[in-house]
Parts: sequence; C-alpha cells; structure tokens
Amino acid sequence: MTANAQASDPPSLDRHFGGGDGLLPLWIAEPYIDVAPEIAAAIEARARVGWYGYETRPEVLADSFWAWMAQRHGWGGTDLRTLVSPSVGTSIGVLIEQFTQPGDGVILQPPVFTDFKPLVTSAERTVVRNSLVFSDKGYCLDLADLESKAAEPTTTALILCNPHNPVGRVWSATELSDVAAICGRHGVFVVADEIHADLTLRHHEFTPFATVASGAGVRWAALHGPIKTFGLAGVCDTLVITDNDEVTESFEAESSRLHLTRNNVFGLAAFEAAYATGGPWVDGLLTLVETNAGLLRDHLPEPVELVDLQGTYLAWLDFRELQFGVRELADWLAGTARLGLSPGHWFGREGAGFARITIAAPTGQIEDAIARLVYAVDSIT
Repeated sequence: MTANAQASDPPSLDRHFGGGDGLLPLWIAEPYIDVAPEIAAAIEARARVGWYGYETRPEVLADSFWAWMAQRHGWGGTDLRTLVSPSVGTSIGVLIEQFTQPGDGVILQPPVFTDFKPLVTSAERTVVRNSLVFSDKGYCLDLADLESKAAEPTTTALILCNPHNPVGRVWSATELSDVAAICGRHGVFVVADEIHADLTLRHHEFTPFATVASGAGVRWAALHGPIKTFGLAGVCDTLVITDNDEVTESFEAESSRLHLTRNNVFGLAAFEAAYATGGPWVDGLLTLVETNAGLLRDHLPEPVELVDLQGTYLAWLDFRELQFGVRELADWLAGTARLGLSPGHWFGREGAGFARITIAAPTGQIEDAIARLVYAVDSIT
C-alpha cells in the first residue's frame, strides 16, 4: 500500500497548525494510502461511459452492503430498512430535527468526534455530557451517569459512537445491551454512528447496536457506509439502518423534501465495487494498522503512551505526563515535533492532554512520526 497524493491541503494545515512547511500531517480521519485498485478501475470505467446525467440507484447497492456485513460481521438485513443519506453528519442532523425538540438534551460521550457537538447546538438542542471514564484499564462507559442523564424528562436522544472515535474502543455486546436497556427505559432515541464498523482489530468484534436493541424497546437508527472503510468520503453516500417504521417514513419524507438522495454516478460505481471486491484491500489495511499500532506501542518515547487500540485507524496518544497546558501541547506538537495531529481538546475537555494520530498510513510515515516525537521529547528533558 502506497501513500496517496493528498495528505492535507495547505490551507487546512495553515489554519489548524500555523503553517504546513515541513509538517507531517496525520490528522484527517481517512486512509493516507491509495484507494483499492478495483474501486479506482470502477470509477475510471464509469468515466469512460461519457454520460453523467441522473441515474437510478440500483437495488444491488443495498444488497452488496448486506452481503458484506453478513460475511464480515455475521449481521443480516432481515426486517431492517436501508436508507440513503449523503453523509453521517446529514443523517444525524435530520434525525435530531425529527426526533427531538428545541431545548431537548442530546447525550454525547466525550471525548468524541468533533462534529457531534455542533450538530446538536446548531439545532438548538442542549449537549448532555456522559463522559467516558479513563483508567489504567482504558476507557469504559459511565453507565450509572448515563442512567441518571437519560432519566431527565428533557433528555430525548443519545449519539453513540461504535467503534468510538477518537479513543478506539469497540464496545462489547454487554456494554451495548446496557446502553439499549437504559435508553429503552427512559424513551431515549439512539443514533448509533457505526461508520468505523469494519475497522475492528484482532481479538475484538464489532457488535451492531441493532442486534441488542430489539429486546430493549428502544428506538434507534444506525449509520453505515463505505466512506471510512475504503477512504471514499469524497465520493460515496452513507446509509441509515433502522427497524422502526416511524423513523423510516420520517427520514424518507425529509430526504424527498430536501432532495438528499440525488445520485452521484461515480459514487454508485465506487460503492458497489468497494463492497463487491474490496475485502482483500481492507484485510491489508487492517494488517497495516496493526503493524503501525505495534510500532507506536513499542517505540513511543517515554512518557508518551498509546491508549489500547481496539478499532478504527485512529490512535489515541496520552501526553499527560509531559504536563503541558491545552494550548501548549498543541503548539509543541505542531511547532517542535512538526506533527499535524488532532489535539485531544478538539474532542471535548475530557481529551485534554491527549492527541489523535491517523495510522492508516505507510509505515515509514509512522516511523517518521515516532522519530519526531522522540526528538521533541528529548528537547524538553
């Protein structure tokens, strides 16, 4: 697997890190390697057709997704509805508008993906923090706090991240069952962002929220698609999965009203090719991530540590022993280490002292990142 041509555009580097000259950018949550050749070939073949007008989305697309999920995760689509949405953010925004009211509380579990909070606040809903708990055993859910927050009459939704970005936890069936039971008891609608489902590492297993929700009496929708698995966020649509007729009808009505399902002919080609032919490429990606995680685990300079990585290709690094302030750590990473990483505070105040690094990258780049950290730590000790 080779590095792709785009690492990050210079305006983004300048905006986030104060200049891109000599900076190694590993902050965007997508693979920094070439797309699977079969996907590139499918896009190129579609381009040669020479006609790019409206195109009906074929049924084979949903079928290819479910065939993939059955093979990779033992999860079938029986009795579930599969809806199309331009992006995970679009899906969350529409579901919040439809199933909560202005002023309602929406539970987030920080440190968590940066876009969740603005999606809640821009809809005039209130963020309710159910922070993850970190210990020497890693991250876990605070279920007692979740029960308390969910019991508030004004709390009406939870955005669940599974596997969790940025901390890399793959929630177990038991943990997800507890979440489903709590939300079912209190009438809290669960939006499960499962876009990293395929990126589960060895010795861990992705559990779809759907498989624990049916007996809990909880309304839910799960968000899926090929964009993170195959690095296709600039091309493909995403999916909304649910078993609830009200969710289906409401989402379809809003999609029709806002024309959210207009097709991109290249996205259709990439979508089908990814799920039909991309298995070996994903296996190679996961091997690369395992290798790079091992390098971080074994060669990071003390006292920097890699938090246990169970899923995603987003490694969560613990810099707290260096005792930097929030702004000081971000400046040190960019200015001294010359690394473009995502500072932990972007994911909520619970992320202070941490940083996220994308490790779906050529191993040489991860070795370079480690060397830069070694130099930067040596410069302060």
